Parts: sequence; structure tokens; C-alpha cells
Amino acid sequence: MKAAVFHGAHQPLTIEDVEIDRPRGREVIVRTVASGVCHSDLHFVDGLYPLQAPAILGHEAAGIVEEVGDQVTYVKPGDHVICCLSVFCGHCEMCVSGRPNLCRAPSRQRSADMPPKLTWRGTPVVQFANLGAYAEKMLVHENAIVKIREDMPLAAAALIGCGVTTGVGAVLNTAKMEPGASVAVFGCGGVGLAAIQGARIGGARMIIAVDTVESKLAKAKELGATHVVDASSRDPVEAIREISGGGVEYSFEAIGLKRAAEQAFECLAIGGTATIIGMIPVGQKVELDGPSFLQEKKIQGSAMGSNRFLRDMPRYVEFYMQGRLKLDEMITRTGRLEDVNDAFRAMKAGEVARTVLLFD
Repeated sequence: MKAAVFHGAHQPLTIEDVEIDRPRGREVIVRTVASGVCHSDLHFVDGLYPLQAPAILGHEAAGIVEEVGDQVTYVKPGDHVICCLSVFCGHCEMCVSGRPNLCRAPSRQRSADMPPKLTWRGTPVVQFANLGAYAEKMLVHENAIVKIREDMPLAAAALIGCGVTTGVGAVLNTAKMEPGASVAVFGCGGVGLAAIQGARIGGARMIIAVDTVESKLAKAKELGATHVVDASSRDPVEAIREISGGGVEYSFEAIGLKRAAEQAFECLAIGGTATIIGMIPVGQKVELDGPSFLQEKKIQGSAMGSNRFLRDMPRYVEFYMQGRLKLDEMITRTGRLEDVNDAFRAMKAGEVARTVLLFD
């Protein structure tokens, strides 16, 4: 199969022929139909997070089941599925307490006496996030996929695999935003736009979008923001306080920047909650004003939108089919596997909300 292979930080991905083994036990081969290009992958390309090479990046995908192992009971060939990086074991403390996104034993690597799932020129290839979606096929555990209705467009479904589940879930699951609340979202990329939509779907009365790119702020307004703040021309904390009358009840950081995380906390009203969604680089510390905690202001992290994806993703599909969750509008550009490096360039340049790679 063809795959975009990661050779190390600061190097372009190259399109290579990669060998894929047959599925064994509870493994499934999914033919990739669409794969979103997510900012999380860029963190590894830019060297902000370590990753062993060679590897196949990509973790936001949808496709069709092609072959299943002899212990698989959940899916069959022909089923349409969304893949999710929060593969779960189903029996650890986190799983049985209803938090499978924090599974303590998520690895689905094969034992040493088994052949590797993927090889390139005789060398085992790492599957990023147990998926490796920048490839024509994925060999995954059945606990990494969810079945969806067949009339759901797979290009739109791919976004649900990470960005949408992360953003919408941060609002509805992690923060548990109350209807009628005031909200600020820092960053209007794919995850931020999903958070804005989560706030809209959840009934927020005020949604303030913050970014430095005019086109992204326009898209935020299209998808539900009631107000926008251009952080390149004014202090976003002051602007949010002015618009909201003193601060918002909920804020969400969807960039992965230390300063934006601090601003998300600083713009809160008394008793407000800041939720950090973005991947802040390894080694960086977020600094907060100590006395603010006397006002019961809170800050928390969110991992993949605190998802229970077997439940959540089909619901998001229904939101889309009902016209309540706008996914087509989030896709700025489509391309082929060979366009993956340009997709990263466009992301860094702020040209796109989401690029989706399409496969035959």
C-alpha cells in the first residue's frame, strides 16, 4: 500500500510502498477513504513532541472495513467506520469508571514473537496513535473504530475522528457547559471551530472567538460565534471582559500556546472554568495569578474531548445529518496523499481550517 512515511522531525514526509500484514485476533484492516490533516501531527513534524521513525502519521480518518481478524465480533467487511486514537482496553480502572479516553493500557502493539503490522524496506513502521491514517489502509484494533450509518459522507466523518470530537467534547463533556452560558474560544482552527459549534449546540448565549487571522474569524462567525476578537490588533483578555461585562463563564484554549492558555484563565468571570485543549509543547509551564483561585476560578485539561467515542461519534453523525453540526463548512481544502506536506504548510500559514486527504 501507499503511505506517507515520517523520517524524523523537520523532514518532509515521503510517499512509499509499505507492507501491511493480515489482521490477527481482534485486529481490523480499514481501507482509508478520507483523512483529515490535524495540527497534532504537525507537532511531531516540527519536533515539539518526539516520535520514533520510520512512522506513519495521521489519526483523523474514516473508511470502510476490508478484513477482520478471527476474534472480531463488532464489525464486518463493508462496514463504514470512523477511527479514533483513544483506543481503549475496556477493563482498566479508567475504562470501567466511564473514562475510556484516559485508558491506562491503550497500546495495541503486537508481541515480540509476532510479525510487525507494517514494514518499510524490511524495517518495522510505527503507527502514530495506533492508527497511521496517512496511508491507503490501516491495521487497527477493533476498539479503535466505531460503526456509523452508511449514508454519512466519509470526508465529513473523518473530522469527527479527532478535531470535532475533541472540540465539541471539550465543551459538552469536559466543561459540561450550562445552557445560556458565556464562552470564549481561543483559536479558530479545526478544534476551535468545533468547540464553537459545541457551545452553539449546547445553547451558549454568547460565544466569543479569538484568532489573529481574519478569514478564520469569519468562519467562526459562520459556525456560531456571536462576537470575534482579532488578537493581532487588541488584547484579547481586555476585549473579552469588555464584550462579556467582566469575563466569561467558560473559556477554551484550542491552539497549544502557553500565553493563550494563560489568557484563557485571565478572561474568566468569578467562578469561571478554563479548559485547555491544545497541545502545549513539552517543558513549557503555564503561569497563573494565585489570588484568582480565591474567586473559585478553575483551569483544567481535556483529552480528546473526554470522549466515549462509541457513544459520542454516532451522536455527532446525527447532529450533522440533522444540519446542526456543520462539517462541510470546516473543510477548507481537499487533496491527495501526495499533498500532505503542502497541507502542513497551509496549516502553518493559517490558510485552512482543515485539509482532508481523499483516497480512491
